[in-house]
Amino acid sequence: MGVGLLILLCTRCSPGDRKVPPPPDDPKASLPPGDADKGKLALADGFEALVVVDSVGRARHLAVNDNGDIYVKLRAVTPRGGSVALRDTTGDGKADLVKYFGTYKDPSAYGTGMRIYNGYIYYASTGVVYRSKLVPGQLLPDTVEEPIVIDDAYRANPRGTEHITKSITFDDKGHLYVPFGAPGDVCQAENRTPGAPGMLPCPQLDIHGGVWQFDANKPGQVQGDGKKYATGMRSLVAMAWNFEDGNLFAVQHGRDDFARTWPGLYSPWQSALLPSEEFFRITEGTNGGWPYYYFDQMQDKKVLNPEYGGDGRKADGADTVALPLIGFPGHFSPNDLLFYRGDQFPARYKNGAFIAFHGSTIRAPYPQGGYFVAFVPMKGGKPTGPWEVFADGFAQLDTIVNTSDAKARPMGLSEGPDGSLYVTESVKGKIWRIMFKGDKAAFGEQQLAGMETRKQTATNIKQPDEKKDNLFKDTPGSVAYTQYCASCHLPGGQGDGNRYPPLFGSKWVSGPSKTLIEVVLKGLTGPIEVRGKTYDGVMPAHAFLSDEQVADILTYVRTRMTHGSSAIKADEVRAVRAGLK
Repeated sequence: MGVGLLILLCTRCSPGDRKVPPPPDDPKASLPPGDADKGKLALADGFEALVVVDSVGRARHLAVNDNGDIYVKLRAVTPRGGSVALRDTTGDGKADLVKYFGTYKDPSAYGTGMRIYNGYIYYASTGVVYRSKLVPGQLLPDTVEEPIVIDDAYRANPRGTEHITKSITFDDKGHLYVPFGAPGDVCQAENRTPGAPGMLPCPQLDIHGGVWQFDANKPGQVQGDGKKYATGMRSLVAMAWNFEDGNLFAVQHGRDDFARTWPGLYSPWQSALLPSEEFFRITEGTNGGWPYYYFDQMQDKKVLNPEYGGDGRKADGADTVALPLIGFPGHFSPNDLLFYRGDQFPARYKNGAFIAFHGSTIRAPYPQGGYFVAFVPMKGGKPTGPWEVFADGFAQLDTIVNTSDAKARPMGLSEGPDGSLYVTESVKGKIWRIMFKGDKAAFGEQQLAGMETRKQTATNIKQPDEKKDNLFKDTPGSVAYTQYCASCHLPGGQGDGNRYPPLFGSKWVSGPSKTLIEVVLKGLTGPIEVRGKTYDGVMPAHAFLSDEQVADILTYVRTRMTHGSSAIKADEVRAVRAGLK
């Protein structure tokens, strides 16, 4: 039946009843319907979302092929594989074909990178960037895993170091870019030790804390085969090539725990907001300033780190390092970056930057921040306005006290062939597809008003009030625990479920007081079992704490996080310390 005849037959219908097919060239006609609840996301008017798949495992980055097939990198290699391939065979937008691949060995658990380039799927374990050939019409790639870049330091230490995650991106000249993150927080000889100075010059910058450029098509390269492209960048997970501007861009994870390591200079409120997560435009030779400098978005300037003589205000020499395009609030954890090149979304999104903020872990005693997808309008490689909230609601909580409470944490971004935006999350491995179904020509401030309100009011996004948003009562034990322990074990003692074990209900906590005191004073390295799960992280020694501080912390932990455990006195700590000497 032709469109004209259908309209003729509907002349007796009311205007609201007429069902005229959209024109064949209307891109919205080919989009699947969004979920009624938008996948529980908050989006601007005109946008819809559907859940492509509910759970594939702890997902990191993803890539969508030209035919709509989706490839997802998992954080760790499982018995089924370290990556997932998904296909929608029915056209409803839901993945009904799910297959796992990639059986390489990776003793660590920070595989992240996943990108498609020149007919190959590239993906990164903690220490190696691999590629596999994509076969036209076939969901799974060729089973041969070809190493392209191998991390020498990782081969020497398979357990890895801090910030060993490897994201990947490509330019239009055959180059592959890989970050090599810093092995510590801020280049101290005694990592994460309060008051310890930073090394000058920082030797870590020789092979860490920067971006290296490689040949995208040459197998078996090691770090020395690449070119150091940029330096002074502590940890980069969100990184992408901007084809409109022709340059590399990245958002840096800033350093941790100002209040813990320098309590005389920074309050817990300042520590929750600083330092900025820096959005860099990177050209060859860019120096981001780490570990000597950080960006303070509240002062709108680079300042000297206290490990190098800073006091929160000094900016000596800061004019020698790069300034960010934007300084986001601290600890939002930027974990992916995408420049939008499609036409499905309104014109204001073209060439703009989407950033997935995975969410903080160390903002206590204030609400955790991040856990949303931001958008930066851009033209010619420069922001044209302030950053915006694009998608929120992933955590499904009004106030995120503990990271482990969040139902989802946005992680990876990819653009589909039709211009849809795909988002992964890292808790269960859910994937969303975000589509625009509204009037592109009429899209503007009115449609964005609700998201601007979220930016100003949502506790995971807005700047917390120093007094009103403090979530915890101040006692000597709780204050010291928040300052020295909560960044890893979380405010409620739940642990992060991966690197740091729970204290709540742990026999390590409720067991002999001497053992517990020794762990705090000496630190702990190597695999341990807590509540039936093995953890293999590193707890630094806290012998710098006074006997009274150790007693206050452990009393707080034992009485609040276990059942019926006794308090610990400063005299007990003093006796154990003397025995260690």
